[in-house]
Amino acid sequence: MNPDEESTALRPVVAVVGRPNVGKSMLVNRIIGRREAVVQDLPGVTRDRVSYDAEWAGRDFVIVDTGGWAPDAKGMAAQIAAQAELAIGAADAVLFVVDATVGTQDVDEAVVRVLRRSRKPVLLVANKVDDARTEADAAGMWNLGLGEPHAVSALHGRGTGDLLDALLDVLPDTGAVAEATIGGPRRVAIVGRPNVGKSSLLNKVAKAERAVVDNAAGTTVDPVDELVVVGGITYQFIDTAGLRRRVKEASGHEYYASLRTQGAIERAEVCVVVLDSSETISDQDLRILSMVEDAGKALVIAYNKWDLTDEERRRYLEREIEQDIQAFAWAPSVNISALTGRGVDRLSKAIEEALEGWETRVSTGKLNAFLGRLAAAHPHPVRGGKQPRILFGTQAHNCPPTFALFTSGDFDAPYVRFVERRLREDFGFRGSPVHVEVRAREKRKKR
Repeated sequence: MNPDEESTALRPVVAVVGRPNVGKSMLVNRIIGRREAVVQDLPGVTRDRVSYDAEWAGRDFVIVDTGGWAPDAKGMAAQIAAQAELAIGAADAVLFVVDATVGTQDVDEAVVRVLRRSRKPVLLVANKVDDARTEADAAGMWNLGLGEPHAVSALHGRGTGDLLDALLDVLPDTGAVAEATIGGPRRVAIVGRPNVGKSSLLNKVAKAERAVVDNAAGTTVDPVDELVVVGGITYQFIDTAGLRRRVKEASGHEYYASLRTQGAIERAEVCVVVLDSSETISDQDLRILSMVEDAGKALVIAYNKWDLTDEERRRYLEREIEQDIQAFAWAPSVNISALTGRGVDRLSKAIEEALEGWETRVSTGKLNAFLGRLAAAHPHPVRGGKQPRILFGTQAHNCPPTFALFTSGDFDAPYVRFVERRLREDFGFRGSPVHVEVRAREKRKKR
C-alpha cells in the first residue's frame, strides 16, 4: 500500500452527537457540502449511525451522524441512544451539538458525563446561532464545562469554517480503525418494503446490533453501511429505508429516505431484495424487483421470516412465485430467517453467483455464431412485406451484460425478449439483467 492509499484507509473518525432535534444532520450536510443526511423538523428522524466522507483544508476524515441521545430512553429510543454511544466509542473526536436558542438542559448534562468517560477530544457546538444577537445565548453554554462553545448556524453556514479549523487541531493524523479501500469489498444493498427484516438481516450478518430494529415500519431512514464477512468473503452491506410507495407519492422524511434508497441501489453492485415469506407477495415487492432490474444491478431474492411459515403458507408461496416472480426466475433465491440465522450463510454463494453473471462477457465471435444459429432456426416474422435481419451483434459492455444488435430494420418487442431469453439459455447470466439494444440501419433516402 502506498502512502496515499494508507492515509485514505486510516482516516480519522468524527462522531456528531446530541439530544434530538438540535440540528446534527443539518450540520453534517453543511460539513460534507451536500444534502446527504435526511433532515426534517421533527425529532428522531435519524436513527442509525451513518458515516460520510468529508474534507476540510486538504484533510480527509469520516463524519458519523447519530440519532438523538437521551439518558432515560426506552424502546426504539434506547436503541438509538445505544447507537450514538457506539459511535462515540469508535470515534477519534466528537462534535457535541446543543441548541443555543433553548439553552442547556438536563439531557445535555447527561451527555457530557458520557463524553467525559469516553476521554475523547470534544468540541462543543452551539447551533442555531443565526445572527450576532443570538451569540449571547451561545456564551451561556460555558457552564457545561467543555470549554469554549463554537457558535454556528448549520442552516446558513455561519461559523462552520472556524469550527472545522478547530476540529482539525484536535484530530489525529490517522484514525484508529482501518476502513475499506476504494475498489475493495463488493457493495451489496439490502432493499425491500418496510418491516420485512432488512435491518435484522444486516445485524445477523454483521454479528452485531449495527442497525436499529423495531416492529414499527419505517425504522431505518438513512442508508447504513457496514463491512461484514459472509461465507469467508468480506462485503460492504448497505441497509436501506423500506420503500412503501413510489418516491413521488412519499412525503416528508419518507420522501428523502426513498431518494437515499434509490441512491444506494445505484451505488451497489448487487441488490438483495428481501421479501416477507409469511405474507402475500405485493405489488410493491414486484415494483422493487423491477427497480433493481431497471437499474441494471445483479439481483438476489431473499425470502425472509421462513421460520414463521407453515406448510400451507409455503404451498401458497410457491404458487405466488410461479405466477408473480416468474419474470425474475433468472435471479438466485435463498430462504432465510434473519431472526434465527437460518440460511443466512447461503447468501454469500447466491451473491457471488449473481456477480459472476453480472460480469460475464461473451466474445464477438461466439455471439455472432449464436445469432446466426438463432436467426436460421427462428427468423424474425415478416412485417410489411419485409423481414428484418440481424446483420451483426456485439456485447457493448458488461455489469450488466448489454448487447447491441445491428439490424436491417426495426424488431418487434416480443422478438427482442425472445433473443434475451435464448441468450440466457446459452450463456447463463444467472442473477443479472440482460439488455438487448436494437440499432436498425437507416433507410437510404431517395434522390
